[in-house]
Amino acid sequence: MRQESATRFDEQFAPRIAEALAACFGTTVHTEVLPYGGHGHPTRVRIHAAPIEGLGHYPHPLNLFLTWDSDEIERLMGAEGQARFAGYLAALPRKLEAWRQVRELDFVSHTQAEPTALIGGLDFES
Repeated sequence: MRQESATRFDEQFAPRIAEALAACFGTTVHTEVLPYGGHGHPTRVRIHAAPIEGLGHYPHPLNLFLTWDSDEIERLMGAEGQARFAGYLAALPRKLEAWRQVRELDFVSHTQAEPTALIGGLDFES
């Protein structure tokens, strides 16, 4: 991926993803952008929270990282990138539900099956 695309993604797109994800949860779930760190260290959006006492469905606190395919990020920089991205943001609540089932994540109790979960190579399809 070109450095300028990585920088633009970190500055213009990843914060909007983090904000959209945060809007899906209460104030006790936090999101943050961990910027591109060079080849092999993609931009990540982290979703994390302390478990809610008495509700723990899984043994570990919520600690989820999301990354996107570099070719997909490059496509966002194209003419139809903004429209694709808007559709992606609108689809995030539905995507969260799909990820919950596949990756053993419980967003209600803020717990997950594994100590850390990574959902990588994501695209921007809605």
